[in-house]
Amino acid sequence: MTLEYLSKKLNHFIKQTLPFYYYIILPYFYCKIFKSFNKFTFKGEKYKYFCHRYNDSWGNERSIEVPIVKKIVNEYHCEEILEIGNVLSHYFKICHDVVDKYEKAEGVINQDVVDFNPSKKYKLIISISTLEHVGWDEEPRDPKKIFCALKNMKDCLASGGKLIVTMPIGANPYLDSYLRKGKIKFSENHFLKRISKDNKWVEQTTFCDAEYGSPYPLGNAIFVGVYQK
Repeated sequence: MTLEYLSKKLNHFIKQTLPFYYYIILPYFYCKIFKSFNKFTFKGEKYKYFCHRYNDSWGNERSIEVPIVKKIVNEYHCEEILEIGNVLSHYFKICHDVVDKYEKAEGVINQDVVDFNPSKKYKLIISISTLEHVGWDEEPRDPKKIFCALKNMKDCLASGGKLIVTMPIGANPYLDSYLRKGKIKFSENHFLKRISKDNKWVEQTTFCDAEYGSPYPLGNAIFVGVYQK
């Protein structure tokens, strides 16, 4: 075994492993160690950024979506909650009902949100970055399907129940247009925008145009809608 051979092997190993540590492991631990001291503001309240390795959540909109929604989830009992889109189970152990048309997982109801007709009403319905796909990432496309989805979700709420959804801006141009023109109705409309490479977010008072994936990965702005029945 020659020195030249060992050198080639070492170079190959570095080229294969360095990007993984540089782009994934190091930023994740940076988030866990340093960013845990930083907070973002939502509705006048301070939240810690969420750091998790799944889906690079430490470096995109999940870092704010998850803590916002999880805080509300913690206020309810499992049987009172419905989640549209299987998201939270990737980060926490959950016990509530989940509807996801495509994702196969234990306990997940594989049904279209517009067709879901439960035998009970829920006190809380949540959805994290899922509804932007409804009618858009489907064949044939149906831009107005989002209205049917939201209507059915509201119909599934118990009297006095709450619906909270998050959606990235820029991922679905029809959805952006509906939000911009106020055609999608919620009791509360909130917007947050990413302002830095290290994934800092700030609240915006009105709809903010943003390009999905630019200048930062994935969502560069999000909508948070809250509906009280």
